[in-house]
Amino acid sequence: MAENVGLDRGAAVTRSLLGWGVVAGPFYIVVSLVLALTRPGFDLTKHALSLLTLGDLGWLQRANLVLTGLMAIAAAIGILRAIRNGRGLTMGVLTIVYGAGLMLSAVFTPDPVAGFPPGSTGGTFTLSGILHLLFGAIGFVAIAVAAFAHAAWSRSIGARGRGTLSVVLGILVLVGFAGGAALSASTLGVALLWIAVLAQFLWLALACSQIYAWTPHPLLSKR
Repeated sequence: MAENVGLDRGAAVTRSLLGWGVVAGPFYIVVSLVLALTRPGFDLTKHALSLLTLGDLGWLQRANLVLTGLMAIAAAIGILRAIRNGRGLTMGVLTIVYGAGLMLSAVFTPDPVAGFPPGSTGGTFTLSGILHLLFGAIGFVAIAVAAFAHAAWSRSIGARGRGTLSVVLGILVLVGFAGGAALSASTLGVALLWIAVLAQFLWLALACSQIYAWTPHPLLSKR
């Protein structure tokens, strides 16, 4: 008897949302690197990417943060739709917090440092700069804890290797951000922040791709 193929629209929407978790990291990194390499005075070995939100063209990096935050929130909704238990709730809610942190970091920009924007002498402390650091910290902690929750979920479905990798990436996020914030004025501090940024996006992409594959295929065969 011939088979009719039906579409599970709910599963299709869930998978589409999860796909944004894979796109978010490459999008943010590519846009940031283009801006870093073209903005006068910006030095990748001395300046954190968040400083690109400052100056006349700062709106480009602010838009980058907002769009990346929206992608992370879309992925979080996909996680909530796919995993309907406590660990899925933890992952989804914390990833939403992370995405919101990215967007708020665009609203509240960091304080200038010596040399960037060009002509700046640094040494100023503003409420905006403090809030930028605060929302950044909340976002990094949220995504790290989401990685730990994902590790527990992965082990519960027998994917122990993925679980271990999530724990490692979560730790790298926390250590990278804490060390980078403490040593922000040095090349080592910038390198540690890069580790945190890359680890968070790598976790988001790996988790979303795993959950995407685990989610039932939207095409259903009906006899």
